[in-house]
Amino acid sequence: MPVVFIYANLVEYLGHRGPMHHPVRGLRLVYHRHTKQHHRFFTDRNMTFDSSRDFKAVLFPPVMILFFLGGFGLPMWVILYYFATANVAWLAVATGVAYYLNYEWLHFAYHCDPNSRIGRIPGVQLLRRLHLHHHDPRLMTRFNFNITYPVGDLFFRTLYRDPA
Repeated sequence: MPVVFIYANLVEYLGHRGPMHHPVRGLRLVYHRHTKQHHRFFTDRNMTFDSSRDFKAVLFPPVMILFFLGGFGLPMWVILYYFATANVAWLAVATGVAYYLNYEWLHFAYHCDPNSRIGRIPGVQLLRRLHLHHHDPRLMTRFNFNITYPVGDLFFRTLYRDPA
């Protein structure tokens, strides 16, 4: 489970730092949806939802679940099934799915009103500040690419914290 957690965190980091912020052939829709829509809709000056219609600007569309499961989950399952055991393979996929759901929930929480019940959760407050820095147009292509936990940002030295 810890290996899958690190794997998922690095996939999150590299996907966000790469094709979500730089156009890549075959993944331009990901770039357009993230950089051109999400970052223009939510800035460091306005990060909160106005209404439930804004949810689609934060959450991945359902087709992305198939992309993640097919592109990352299935190959991981096949490798582990044949080189380890079926139980290890299923546990790894379950951990990956849990990580994906955790990603979606945290990203949703960062865009909730900071004074809301969700926004006042202590860990969410800290992670939201990191995400807020990422939405600063001056910083967004260089810092805070992890949405969940800043493991990749620490490893690649792209973690930005408030100078204050």
